[in-house]
Amino acid sequence: MSHIEGKVVAITGASSGIGEATARLLAARGAHVVIGARRGDLLAALAGEIAAAGGSVRQKTVDVTAAADVAGFLGYAEAEFGRLDAVVNNAGLMPLSRLDAGKIDEWDRMIDVNIRGVLHGIKAGLPIMKRQGSGQFVNISSIGGHQVYPTAAVYCATKFAVLAISEGLRQEHDDIRVTVISPGVTRSELASTITDPGAQAAMAEFRQIAIEPDAIARAIAFSIEQPGDVDVSEIIVRPTASPY
Repeated sequence: MSHIEGKVVAITGASSGIGEATARLLAARGAHVVIGARRGDLLAALAGEIAAAGGSVRQKTVDVTAAADVAGFLGYAEAEFGRLDAVVNNAGLMPLSRLDAGKIDEWDRMIDVNIRGVLHGIKAGLPIMKRQGSGQFVNISSIGGHQVYPTAAVYCATKFAVLAISEGLRQEHDDIRVTVISPGVTRSELASTITDPGAQAAMAEFRQIAIEPDAIARAIAFSIEQPGDVDVSEIIVRPTASPY
């Protein structure tokens, strides 16, 4: 029997891209998925499709920048299924720009979603998992969490932070599994948040080799399906043609 079957997995940023692909795959493999995002209409459509395919799914809108919202989301997952086996902290933004563009509002938004959103997921999920004596956080970083690129300084800083937070969490708790997934360029809506014309042009070229979000979903599933005494600490998934 798959170690995914029967697990309760909450996923943020689940209305599109990697989050959507992960919800579909885990549900197909027998997990109870609880999907969250700000766009309730897209969540409802996805939940309907997963249920129609025979999957077990619940949905709840969530803004990961609000700690109380995330606590409500993960509490809902526990209330619906009696436990919480994994949290996939996937919600993220990537409005790239050079530092001298001075886009402070975009920097703040990235920090709020990409860093605080992960911290809020940990804060809300950890007490539930500690009561159970087990659980797993799957935190989504990026190849930008391993090296820095022009126009991506702040974005990369947020993804480096995800690695640091995840490693600290892993060291502090020997009964909780912590996995970091670092995608290379992947087809998603992330690039749609870029407002800087130069960064938009560079990203359009970079994304010519983008892989499908299913590839990242499979890496997430691999980490979750391991036996309880195996912690997959980090996986980097990038296009074969990627120079970075």
